[in-house]
Amino acid sequence: MDSLPIQLLSTFIFFLIIPFRASTSQFIKIPPLGALRKSLHVVQSQTLPTSLPVSKDFVTFYYTQILDHFNYKPESYITFQQRYVLNLKHWGGANTSAPILVYFGAEENIEDDFITNGFLTDKASRFKALLLYIEHRYYGKSIPFGSRKEAFKNAGSLGYFNSAQAIADYAAVITHVKKQYSAETSPVIVVGGSYGGMLAAWFRLKYPHVALGALASSAPILYFDGTAPKVGYYSIVTKDFKEASVSCYETIRKSWAEIKRTASQPKGLLSLSKKFRTCHPLNRRFELEDYLDSIYTDAAQYNHPPAYPVSVVCGGIDGAPQGTDILDRIFQGVISYMGNRSCYDMNEYNYPTETSLGWRWQTCSEIVMPIGHDSNTMFPSAPFDLKKFIVDCKSLYGVQPKPHWITSYYGGHDLDLTLRRFASNIIFSNGLRDPYSSGGVLRNISDNIVAIFTVNGSHCLDIHPEKPGDPDWLVMQRQREIETIKRWISKYHSDLLELRTKTNS
Repeated sequence: MDSLPIQLLSTFIFFLIIPFRASTSQFIKIPPLGALRKSLHVVQSQTLPTSLPVSKDFVTFYYTQILDHFNYKPESYITFQQRYVLNLKHWGGANTSAPILVYFGAEENIEDDFITNGFLTDKASRFKALLLYIEHRYYGKSIPFGSRKEAFKNAGSLGYFNSAQAIADYAAVITHVKKQYSAETSPVIVVGGSYGGMLAAWFRLKYPHVALGALASSAPILYFDGTAPKVGYYSIVTKDFKEASVSCYETIRKSWAEIKRTASQPKGLLSLSKKFRTCHPLNRRFELEDYLDSIYTDAAQYNHPPAYPVSVVCGGIDGAPQGTDILDRIFQGVISYMGNRSCYDMNEYNYPTETSLGWRWQTCSEIVMPIGHDSNTMFPSAPFDLKKFIVDCKSLYGVQPKPHWITSYYGGHDLDLTLRRFASNIIFSNGLRDPYSSGGVLRNISDNIVAIFTVNGSHCLDIHPEKPGDPDWLVMQRQREIETIKRWISKYHSDLLELRTKTNS
């Protein structure tokens, strides 16, 4: 990875390690999106491999992409190389009814998607589909301005880094691939998870002539501009833990006050450091609170079978010997989830990565998701403070976020009415154990805009690779998605045949 300028990198690290806070004693932390868990600790059966042999069926290409799709100034025509990957192993060909399944890369390297995301590869033979994976601009190897250092130099170079430009990129690459393979009439189904799921839904709205339909997995498209409850995310985290174990939930709920009480005592931070075996002495109790917050939200968001990480955490907390105090119980939960280590790095979730650096810009510009928590959750009250968020983002980049832009550009308010009138062929899939489902579409809007959810599902679980031990409810969710997509494709070919018949008559 190209190095960022030292001053900018140090500023990034400060904002990543010290997330936005509502006050000196309370903090706001916007949990990361992502179809796949990025952390490499935890319950090993739940952690996808970080390196897998890449099949020779996946072939990498680069498309010469323009920098700015929405301007005609000379600098708009600057180009960069955008990476995409094709898999034609099962493709039936342009002269058949075979579709093109397109996976939208999101806030990560595209290799994370075509190696470990299973939906396209699992369904390729069934649909005889051509598979296309497109990397999101500013991630992986799809970097404008020649290097990551230049691309992330300042708000001027980052200004081309947004969702509208990204989906315009996708339209250009899809059109190019269809032309390359004489597949202009092949139906296109776009698929994405989490932020990528939002992109898939938005793409279908903005480019219906390019994509026949979209599968938007765990896409919290309502978590903008006051459309969804600001405390919805943490309310579901709380619900997940309470359903797993009421005693575990109560222990966590009471622990924050105990952390505060201990920290306020003479040498209290040192005592907490020893109790939680921190790699470095705590400077503030917030460091521990943030670490625990990250563990609980990570476990809930990716509460996948068969291990169910929330149950793993609660198993440690509830399994502590009788008479163990609250904080020792909490630490047993940490050990159960993270593994028994010589020490625990309180900044483990906050170190700058390709994803976190890019996502910080995105959330500080247009992806403003007002996520906070109140006293009705198992967390201390910390409402989202938009004014503070804007000030912090402006101090970091020199420009302020646009919290109303997403709903203005894509819609969100009165979604039922607007989508019913002009949209079609979108599947919104969710698992109700996923905290981000609080911003998801959970009811059918029309016959062709459908919500498919499972009570026990977690974040993007439906697009993960199929496994023999998958529960029946997950198998049925995927089957409903496939049946819906098949209907779209069948109707498309019926319409295409009818139009050709009329043209030739």
